[in-house]
Amino acid sequence: MAFKSVRVSDISGVEGVDEDFVTVIVRKHPKLEEPVQFDALPDEIKSLKSAGDLVVLEIKNGETKQVVVTLAEFNKIAPNIDAILENADGLKGRRKGFRPGQ
Repeated sequence: MAFKSVRVSDISGVEGVDEDFVTVIVRKHPKLEEPVQFDALPDEIKSLKSAGDLVVLEIKNGETKQVVVTLAEFNKIAPNIDAILENADGLKGRRKGFRPGQ
């Protein structure tokens, strides 16, 4: 006895082989509490257009909030934003100037 696995588009129901499909992961959506994924054929999602130069921010102050803004809007927060980013601390390791026990 053998088993046959068939992949089907969640959008159209069209059958195909694994190589024909893409997996679409929706990480954030107003109607979702957690990320989800679905299968689609490339032609089914080709009409999706990128929103351009976007900046994804995570803002923390007791709670964490994710904000997506255009690059132009982000650049308005400070005239020297490029220098600020260049000198900003990475997420790994200690922050610059931190000394344990101070």
